[in-house]
Amino acid sequence: MRGTPERQSPIFHTFNVEDLIEPDHPLRAIKRMVDRALSDMSRTFNAAYSDVGRPGVPPETLLKALLLQCLYTVRSERELCRRLKTDLLFRWFLDLQPSDEVFDHAVFSHNRERLAEHGITPKFFDTVVKQALALGLTSDEHFTVDGTLIQSHASLKSLKRIEREERRKDDDPPSGGRNASVDFKGEKRANATHRSTTDPEAKLYKKGDGVGAFLCHSAHALSENRHGLIVAVRVEEANGTAERVSALRMLDHAERRHGVRPWTLGADKGYDAGPFLVELEKRWIEPHIAIKSGRIDPMSERSDQGTWARWFVRQEQRKAGFRTSQRRRKLVEEFFGWVK
Repeated sequence: MRGTPERQSPIFHTFNVEDLIEPDHPLRAIKRMVDRALSDMSRTFNAAYSDVGRPGVPPETLLKALLLQCLYTVRSERELCRRLKTDLLFRWFLDLQPSDEVFDHAVFSHNRERLAEHGITPKFFDTVVKQALALGLTSDEHFTVDGTLIQSHASLKSLKRIEREERRKDDDPPSGGRNASVDFKGEKRANATHRSTTDPEAKLYKKGDGVGAFLCHSAHALSENRHGLIVAVRVEEANGTAERVSALRMLDHAERRHGVRPWTLGADKGYDAGPFLVELEKRWIEPHIAIKSGRIDPMSERSDQGTWARWFVRQEQRKAGFRTSQRRRKLVEEFFGWVK
């Protein structure tokens, strides 16, 4: 027979949220790993918070909420808090009961400085990486490094001459509304002379010939080659050497924090530089790096140690291991695709 909708809602509901989550849901495995990592960070959390005062939103909840935002591509923290009000899956992941009140989105802004000051977010990342290494989910021999440009939210209109901006610091802000017109006609803009007033750390940089420069930051990642798991990340100032400098810093961090010493390192042609290859050899890392086209003459008068290193890597390109590294290094590009 035909059923009819129930017009009157019951006052109380009796159910277990755990029973509503599918047994094979991907978030179950993620939650177990994340909860284990956060429990290991209890001392770090204690150092970041006072012993007196009104209890705030647990840092574990904030970090797990930010993880949900990344996994489900929630566009803003405000939207994330809206979704927490109606999504039982999200509440279950954050250990919130259906009757619990959802915190305001401003909590993220209030705690962001605290998380950065005590290095909580990178420690959380390193703790998860440590678990993956202990479980044998990653390679401890073959790795890849890559970088990309992350465009700043700052507008090109925010660029001001550095000396002019220094003089204006003590003056009233210029009028003209939130989106005042700016005329750069006849004025050459460069990082040495101009700086963004809304994002001073962003630098003008262009990705290649025929592409206009834009304000951006340089993001870098070190990944293992078995599954493409990221073991180290850095964000640096965008310049011509950021990729290679960051690569060495991430390698040093991976060894210092996790005891990882790669046998091979794959990378694209952006890392083809003699001094960088020499530094890898000093670390006993075999460079599986794409070499730019052109003649390399290690016997010339201007030849140095870097020239010999580039010549040697080019000879290695014919080997199967080198080709495998170049093929597996594409995995790290998936990470940058998710970030963007």
